[in-house]
Amino acid sequence: MLLSIAYILMLGMFMGWFCKKIKLPSLTGMIITGILLGPNLLNLIDSSILNISSDLRRIALIIILMRAGLSLDLNDLKKVGRPAILMCFIPACFEILGMVLLAPKLLGISLLDAAIMGAVVGAVSPAVIVPKMLKLMEEGYGAKNSIPQLILAGASVDDVFVIVMFSAFTGLAQGNAVSVQSFINIPISIILGVLIGIVIGGILAKYFENVHIRDTAKVIILLCIAFILVSLEDQFSTIIPFSALISIMSMGIIMQRKRENVAVRLSTKFNKLWVASEIILFVLVGATVDLSYALSAGLMAIILIFGVLAFRMLGVWFCLVKTKLDKKERLFCMIAYTPKATVQAAIGGVPLAMGLACGDIILTVAVLAILITAPLGAFFIDFTYKRLLSK
Repeated sequence: MLLSIAYILMLGMFMGWFCKKIKLPSLTGMIITGILLGPNLLNLIDSSILNISSDLRRIALIIILMRAGLSLDLNDLKKVGRPAILMCFIPACFEILGMVLLAPKLLGISLLDAAIMGAVVGAVSPAVIVPKMLKLMEEGYGAKNSIPQLILAGASVDDVFVIVMFSAFTGLAQGNAVSVQSFINIPISIILGVLIGIVIGGILAKYFENVHIRDTAKVIILLCIAFILVSLEDQFSTIIPFSALISIMSMGIIMQRKRENVAVRLSTKFNKLWVASEIILFVLVGATVDLSYALSAGLMAIILIFGVLAFRMLGVWFCLVKTKLDKKERLFCMIAYTPKATVQAAIGGVPLAMGLACGDIILTVAVLAILITAPLGAFFIDFTYKRLLSK
C-alpha cells in the first residue's frame, strides 16, 4: 500500500507539472497517471487502495467543498439569486433530453436506456469546477456579477438532482414503479442540507470564538464533522433525506459569515490539504477508467458526448436569460459548466453491476465523458476566463 501511495503522489505530481508545462490542465496528467497505474494497464495500485477508492475520492471532495464554503460570501450568493437555482437542475434536464433524442439514433439503444445514460453523464463535476472558481474568486475575475459564486452554487446541487433521476430511471429499467417520493426528496434533501449546515456552522463559529484552539485543531474538527454528516447521509438517506455535501458547504459559508478572519485562515489550511487530495482524487478517477471500453465505443459515442454537451450549454444559456451578464460572461458560464469526472466514475458502472443490458455501453460513454470533458473543460476555463471576464 505504501509503495502504491508513493506511485500515486510522485507520478501524479510529476504528470500534473508536465501537463502544466505544455499548457494543459494538471488534472489531465493526474488522470493519465491513474489510467497507467490502474488495474487495466500496469496494475501498480494496491487492491486495498482500490477497494476504498470511492471513500478517498469523497474525502477529497469534502476538502474542496469545505474550502469553497469558507471562501464564499453570503452577500455574493444573494446577488446571484434566480439563475443559481435554475443552474441546479435545468442544464442537467437539457442534457438528459439531448441524450434521449440523440442516443437511440447514434447508438441504437432504447429511450429508457438513453435516459439512464443521460442521468449518468448529466452530472457536472464539483471536483473540477470548484478549484477553478475559487481561483477566479482569488484573482477577482467575474466578481462584479458574482459569476464564480453562481457556478459554485449550481454545481454543488446539480449532482443531488442527477443522482435522484438516475435512481428513478434504473428503477424503471428493473421493472419498478417510479417513486413520486424520490422527486419530493430533492428539495427536502437540499433544504435540510442547508439548514443542518447553518446550525452546525453557527455552533462552531460560537465555539471557536469562546474557546481558543489552534487552526489545525479547528480543521480536524471540521473534517470530523463532515465525515460524520456524510456517514449519516449514507445510513439514513431513506428515512431523512439530506445532502451532506450541501451541509458541508453551508457550514463553511456560515463560518465565513460569522468569523471571517478565522474562515480566511482555515481556507488557507484546506488549500494546503487540497494539494495532496487533488492528486489522489484524479489519479483514482483515472484508475477507474477502462481504456478497452473507451476504444470499443467508436466515433458515434464521441459525437454523442459533444452533442449532449451542446444541449447542456443551451440549458445554461436558458438559465441566464434576463440577467445582467453580457454575452462574453454567458459564454464563459456555458463553458465552465461542462466538465465531468467524479459522479461518472462513481455511478458509471452501476447499470452493469445491476445486470442491465445497457450496462456496457453506459460505462463506455461515462469513461469517454471523463476522458473528453474533464481535461477539455478545465483547459477552456483556464484559456478563456481572462478573455471573457472582467477583473
